[in-house]
Amino acid sequence: MEKNEATGAQPLLFPKPVFHNKIWGGRYLHDEYGYDIPDGDVGECWAISAHPNGDCTIEGGPYDGRTLSELWQDEHELFGDAKGDRFPLLIKILDARQNLSVQVHPDDAYAAEHENGSLGKRECWYVLDCKPGATIVVGQRAHDRAEFAKMVEEGRWDDLLYSVPIKRGDFFMIEPGTIHAIQAGTVVLETQQSSDVTYRVYDYDRVQADGTKRELHIPQTLDVVDFSLPLPKSGDVTAPEKDGVTVLGTCPNFEVERVRVAEGSPARVPQTHDFVCVSVVHGEGGKVTTPAGSWDLRLGSHFVAPAGSGDLDFEGDMELVVSWPEG
Repeated sequence: MEKNEATGAQPLLFPKPVFHNKIWGGRYLHDEYGYDIPDGDVGECWAISAHPNGDCTIEGGPYDGRTLSELWQDEHELFGDAKGDRFPLLIKILDARQNLSVQVHPDDAYAAEHENGSLGKRECWYVLDCKPGATIVVGQRAHDRAEFAKMVEEGRWDDLLYSVPIKRGDFFMIEPGTIHAIQAGTVVLETQQSSDVTYRVYDYDRVQADGTKRELHIPQTLDVVDFSLPLPKSGDVTAPEKDGVTVLGTCPNFEVERVRVAEGSPARVPQTHDFVCVSVVHGEGGKVTTPAGSWDLRLGSHFVAPAGSGDLDFEGDMELVVSWPEG
């Protein structure tokens, strides 16, 4: 769909997801979302990404066949006044058939210095599905670097790691420096900075197909763990819902909202930001209409509403996760 000349509105951008095989992944992304995924254990759907490790190609419209990173560089007016030398967000769905490794991410300053100018990795999780009794690791109990190092060396993981029970609809903000791990039987939508820097602390002594173990990053972990972070009691969303919209989380890099759309109860998302990322995470789907036109949506649809798209009017039966950059 071309830019609407009558209204001047930009059309929506629909990236083609990129999938990554992971030792801990499964087939949920195919079985539940209907994605055409590679053979084997697939753990990650990079749904909206301009990162070099998974740069999405736009499908349809005037930018068909171009990557999101190309648009950021060459058609930057699509992203308003958004700053930076790269598209700042990365939206994923993670299927943890088995436990992910216990890990931690650096902040911007550490990543820029030690990871070839990368962004740091602040992220958040919205729990889409989980098995009964599932838990998630989101924090640790050591008080300082020396105590943490000693507990790791002694393998005292039950003493060190802090876990909480989870349920569908829970939300967690994962600050840089947070020890964390998604556990088996859990599917999350992850909104994060556009970074692929992960420091692995513990991987359950798992062996890969080639007989090797995945690399651990203990020195980097000791550098970046933030011992001042509070331990969450739960992932309960306590913010009020207004006209179907709930603010899930706000941080220096992004804001994330949940939008519920029901038959006969349409919802409007104002597009007053540099750009907005939208993911259909539950429901049968429906339609989104802007001044540039209308698009059909289904479970697993993802799109970017660029600057100048106009407000987003949704109808149908679906739950959305919506995010945009801050700062």
